[in-house]
Amino acid sequence: MSNLNQIELQHLRHLIGAHETSYQKLNTYASQAVDPQIKQMFTKSAQDALNTKQKLMSFLSE
Repeated sequence: MSNLNQIELQHLRHLIGAHETSYQKLNTYASQAVDPQIKQMFTKSAQDALNTKQKLMSFLSE
């Protein structure tokens, strides 16, 4: 793991949690959307949040 101090680690965990929450909410919004363009927007945003979460998690394994 990188040389992260405790505060940086806490911030990283907070960011990971926030992106997971965003991913879950955006997926829910996408599943409830009727308009195809809105559904697509929420789906893409959910995928972006998941990708960011995964990228942030990679910092924990370095």
